[in-house]
Amino acid sequence: MRTVRRNLQVEPDVGTNRSAGVAMMLGSGLSTQVGAATAALAFPVIGPAGVVAIRQWVAAVVLLAVGRPRFRSFTARQWRLVLSLAAVFATMNLTLYTSIDRVGLGLAVTLEFLGPLAVALAGSRRKIDLYCALAAAPAVVVLTRPQASTDYLGIGLGLVAAACWACYILLNRAMGRELPGVQGSGAAAAVSGLAYVPIGIVMLVRHPPTLATISYALAAGVLSSAVPFLMDVLALRRGPAQFFGVFMSVNPVLAALVGLVMLGQHLDGLAWAAIAAIVAANAVAASTGWRRGRLRGGSSPAVRRSSRRALRADDPTIRKGCGDGESRSLRKQELGTACVRLRPSRR
Repeated sequence: MRTVRRNLQVEPDVGTNRSAGVAMMLGSGLSTQVGAATAALAFPVIGPAGVVAIRQWVAAVVLLAVGRPRFRSFTARQWRLVLSLAAVFATMNLTLYTSIDRVGLGLAVTLEFLGPLAVALAGSRRKIDLYCALAAAPAVVVLTRPQASTDYLGIGLGLVAAACWACYILLNRAMGRELPGVQGSGAAAAVSGLAYVPIGIVMLVRHPPTLATISYALAAGVLSSAVPFLMDVLALRRGPAQFFGVFMSVNPVLAALVGLVMLGQHLDGLAWAAIAAIVAANAVAASTGWRRGRLRGGSSPAVRRSSRRALRADDPTIRKGCGDGESRSLRKQELGTACVRLRPSRR
């Protein structure tokens, strides 16, 4: 009876945590898209490259403070992963922001989300994944509507950003096995930020920014890097990674809505239907792909041990629950998401 009562007391907390996690996921996505729209307000003065430089500097400061990478202990293999991820960071953000400048926020973000969809579908033999691909392919054609006046460069840059996001996912999988916590992301953000120092200086000297422009760029860095990173970490503590992947798929819809409200970028009904099809394909692929990835395994033993030590030190729920049966069960449930929670966050 005592065990039953204790289990009944835990259930409301689980439901509350999941609701809070969903709210944080939506807040993270909305913050990212509002940040992108805010960045677009600075494009006319310092251009996408200038805004990306400032955003990379903000991301470097935030991720360095949180990840605290131990540069001196990195091996040659770890440095190769860090440098590869830094190149992806730099290219992904620049191509995405330039695409937003040319074709609009909704279309650019939707094209970028083809990257995670491609990773989820690659090598799959499940019929449901084939259906996802069949739904997404014509939706992309409808959304871009190739014709004489189409901005093919903007569309191409959006697809480059999608390829970068696919590389980002694959590199993070490898990074999660090599480095604990967010050391990899912190190191990569620092390298990317350093690479943008000369670019940022040239852009700011050639196009002297106003106070408003600097404010827009800094706000974009905070809203698109710092806030989503912190919200993602907190959200993954309150719900399974499966829900996180599915809710990330809502970003194209949020981008289209934010573009409409903040930038006056209108989409017709056919474009909205295409975005809905791509979002649905992303959601299905993300949920099924997460299950397959979970079954195939995760981090290396060393990283798992490091994550467990950090979790025991920081999480009072686990620290106090080492003696009785239900506490051990709760501890296992928490540790099941530890490696996911401590993996490098997107961008």
